[in-house]
Amino acid sequence: MNWPEIEERLYLRTFRRVPVTLVRGEGVRVWDDHGKEYIDCVGGWAVNTLGHCHPVLVEAIERQARTLIHTSNQFYTVPQLELARVLIENSCLDRVFFANSGVEATEGAVKLARRYGKLHLGGAYEVITVGHSFHGRTIAMTAATAQSKYQELYAPLPVGFTNVEWNDVEAIKAGTTSLTCAVMLEPIQGEAGVRIPDEDYLRKVRDWCDEKGILFILDEIQTGVARTGTLFAYEQFGVKPDIMTLAKGLGSGVPIGAILATEKASAFQPGDHGGTFGGNPLACAAGHAVMTYVVQHDLASSVKRAGEHFMQQLDGIIADFDVAVEARGRGLLIALDFKEDIADELTLRCLNGGLLVNRVRPNTLRFMPPLIISNGEIDEAIRILRTVLSSL
Repeated sequence: MNWPEIEERLYLRTFRRVPVTLVRGEGVRVWDDHGKEYIDCVGGWAVNTLGHCHPVLVEAIERQARTLIHTSNQFYTVPQLELARVLIENSCLDRVFFANSGVEATEGAVKLARRYGKLHLGGAYEVITVGHSFHGRTIAMTAATAQSKYQELYAPLPVGFTNVEWNDVEAIKAGTTSLTCAVMLEPIQGEAGVRIPDEDYLRKVRDWCDEKGILFILDEIQTGVARTGTLFAYEQFGVKPDIMTLAKGLGSGVPIGAILATEKASAFQPGDHGGTFGGNPLACAAGHAVMTYVVQHDLASSVKRAGEHFMQQLDGIIADFDVAVEARGRGLLIALDFKEDIADELTLRCLNGGLLVNRVRPNTLRFMPPLIISNGEIDEAIRILRTVLSSL
């Protein structure tokens, strides 16, 4: 079956696909429709927390699918409250709302901040975001995403977002007005190429929000659920958000998003926000299985160790290959920069060698493997990358 040809006839042209059709996965490995095996260092774009088809997740989904898949939020359901409890007990937040995706979570976070501004800040509604951020692809979140390449396609954009420079607290201060209700940041910018801010940046932003009485929102859709070596990335920067968003790794492949908020920021009342599918029993059972496994097995600590090993191997590549210039990351969210725009070519050569990587920038590869990856599997991936670099 020629799947690319079928897609060309049927699917909207929204993705630049890598020329492979994946049909099966197990652990950190996947297989294509010709039976070829690959090490997966894309991980569904930082989604597959427990790898592919982990027994704990599969069993939870099967069990829930035989019991109750959907009811609507007109009723209480047990999986929703079980997942809410494990999230609240293991974070600094007090309340949670479940959505279907990351962009639904960020949309909801902005709605919550606007509701707070209306109630407590004289009707303030603007949210400050920063350069090269990525908060999703709805029309409002395109306005929040401070990248002109996305925004220019859909102008005019909704009002209510102020985009300022990244890693510059003075820019945030200058952008704050009487209409500002919140600042929304990624603790580490994933889609921008794994950009890590100065160690005191988030603390200074937190202090500014406190001084002005506005909300501090952290978009942890890519960094949350142990991806960066702590359960949530905010723990590494010594700050606590008023609102936090999660998605990606929360369901380890099952679509789910979450908004978490402190009691102070929980301005919604019944009818202010909602959704048909968000928080359905199947997705929440999956999320509960993932979060319980991550917490009980202290996966964050093993991710930190695995990430350190991965970075050591990449430092060796930088030392041995003149074309590679910088490796950076936290935990298993890692990027490797090159002197020239060769990321597309490297992606294809790695594919041919049996390694899946993500071209996040023209000169940058990103690595987001399942959090269960072993040092041996990391070494295997590095050997393939070395062979590819040697062939340039």
